[in-house]
Amino acid sequence: MSLTILKVDSSARSEGSTSRDLTNHLVDAFKAKHDDVTTISRDVAVGLPVVNQGWIAANFTDPAERTDEHKAALALSDTLIGELRAADAVVIGVPVYNFGVPAALKAWVDLVCRARETFRYTEAGPEGLLTGKKAYLVVSSAGVPVESEVDFATRYMRHMLAFVGITDVTVIAAGEQMFRVEEALEAARKQITVSVESFSRAA
Repeated sequence: MSLTILKVDSSARSEGSTSRDLTNHLVDAFKAKHDDVTTISRDVAVGLPVVNQGWIAANFTDPAERTDEHKAALALSDTLIGELRAADAVVIGVPVYNFGVPAALKAWVDLVCRARETFRYTEAGPEGLLTGKKAYLVVSSAGVPVESEVDFATRYMRHMLAFVGITDVTVIAAGEQMFRVEEALEAARKQITVSVESFSRAA
């Protein structure tokens, strides 16, 4: 079975990052399990532009009427959305910074959540367009218990993914490392093993 995985890393640490180590471990586990795996790697921590006036103007201009300037403003967003569309599975490293997601990951979210591209408005409300995909949130924290009431990062990412149509989400948790680092990492690795063994394409 051929499989395309989009791996998104967002930790500000290029070395010594738990979330990066675990996203790599997850992708390697998939490669060991499946013969034909293509990986698209996107490191958002190197810097993404934030949404500004020019981007908003371009996005809300009818595609048939967009100028070259509009198209240039949306070019990176188009690329990021293309990576999402191409993926069967999405692996996202989510280090918890001050109870939420890193600014770089929020910038990625803003660039991929686009009306008519990844979601649309209907009479029944918003409808996600990126269906049929599986997502893995690799969540690491120093002190925050993952999926607790003060973990706004995991809740936010779950909601964002569902908003664009990705509702099959598994959380790989490596939380509270300040207090139990080895136990947290071992638990996360076990979750990865179980997740890869039980993988099936989302409906």
